[in-house]
Amino acid sequence: MKLTEIQNIIDETFPKVVNHYGESKHFSSTPYVLVEDSPYDDADDPDCIGEFCSMMNELIIYWKNIKSKEDLVRTIVHEYQHYLQSPSWMKRYYNMGYNYSDHPYEIAAYKEEENYKLFI
Repeated sequence: MKLTEIQNIIDETFPKVVNHYGESKHFSSTPYVLVEDSPYDDADDPDCIGEFCSMMNELIIYWKNIKSKEDLVRTIVHEYQHYLQSPSWMKRYYNMGYNYSDHPYEIAAYKEEENYKLFI
């Protein structure tokens, strides 16, 4: 996908996501959405297309790794869930021994992705 197309989808989709889910009680504003190149080499994680940085309250989209509108909207929904979740509990679960595949917050975010059609 082209960068301009991705930005247009974000501009259309993100306000709908915010309106649907509301604002987090853990942050004073909605996250800033950044569109960047992937920080990872293709060999490291070519499938990483987004992340939420709680320290900066940023939802980051790695545009070069996005293959479709569905992937992009799912990622926005997924990462917005992390914005809604407690940053301290995100870390606490990892400290308790959970990993990415069984972390309760990741499981919840992946489940919520199924609602992506609400925003297309």
